[in-house]
Amino acid sequence: MIVFAVILGLLLFFYYFPLGLWIRTIAAGVPLSITSLIRMRLIGIQPGVIVTNLVRARKAGLPLTVDQMQSHYLAGGNVEQVTLAMIAAQRAQIPLEWQRASAIDLAGRNVLEALQQSVNPRVIETPIFQGVAQNGIQLNVKARITVRTNLDRYVGGAGEPTIVARVGEGVVSAVGAAQDHKEVLEYPDRISKAVLAKGLDAGTAFEIVSIDIADVDVGKNIGAELQTSQAEADRKIAQAKAAERQYSALAAEQEQKAFTQQMRAKVVEAEAQIPQAIAEAFRNGNLGVMDYYKLNNIKADTEMRGAIGTGVAPPDPNAGGLTSPKPPGQ
Repeated sequence: MIVFAVILGLLLFFYYFPLGLWIRTIAAGVPLSITSLIRMRLIGIQPGVIVTNLVRARKAGLPLTVDQMQSHYLAGGNVEQVTLAMIAAQRAQIPLEWQRASAIDLAGRNVLEALQQSVNPRVIETPIFQGVAQNGIQLNVKARITVRTNLDRYVGGAGEPTIVARVGEGVVSAVGAAQDHKEVLEYPDRISKAVLAKGLDAGTAFEIVSIDIADVDVGKNIGAELQTSQAEADRKIAQAKAAERQYSALAAEQEQKAFTQQMRAKVVEAEAQIPQAIAEAFRNGNLGVMDYYKLNNIKADTEMRGAIGTGVAPPDPNAGGLTSPKPPGQ
């Protein structure tokens, strides 16, 4: 038990009293008091991380302090990555302050990668943008965007999707402004110049170095397709209007036929009442036999004159085996 207690005590002592790190700081020429190292242990900071990066910074000639590193460590930042980014910025002669580098790191972005992209611009391959020239020909355009990181706007600035979307909008607008698609095929650099002139990198975390048109292909004849679609739509509208007029005429014809049939029915009904009226006149003594014969003669004479005028033979009153008409009721 005593041996175990002694071993445990030694472990605790060397844990809270990092003599090895203290000796390392002295050897590196960056002296830190043993009290500072013990205080780091007590507040939850790994002294090894602070000592290692402090030695790196001092050897690189950066005037970084222990308090700066401790604050960034307690904020949840990556002290090693920020320190390496500061050293790389100094070597590349890029102005970068500790406060800005730590802000980029705490924003969840890789400050070292951002610095590398600022030194070595990156090329973004865009998807195919489809634009239509004023003559109705569709063009499929693919571009390459060369960007470098803008460290001043890296925190809070828009990312790559915004750059690609803005470039796509500029490409479509430039193609749409061309009178003929052949102009774009002959001078594709007009697109890149027009897009660059719009300052599409405003408010983004990048600076556009160049926009190069990688490929331009001729697509569909959108103008012809639209005209064909419009013609087809006009044809269907004309057919619909013709069908409407046809159905309206058929309905009017049916109404006229119904009206004619109704009038004929009334005429037939009225003609059916004539023999009854004549018979009633005979019974009441209002009409004699001679009057009836005179009436038939007048009717036959009228029909004959009408037949002479039209050239159609009048009906034979003796047809059916009758030699002479008989008065009604006999």
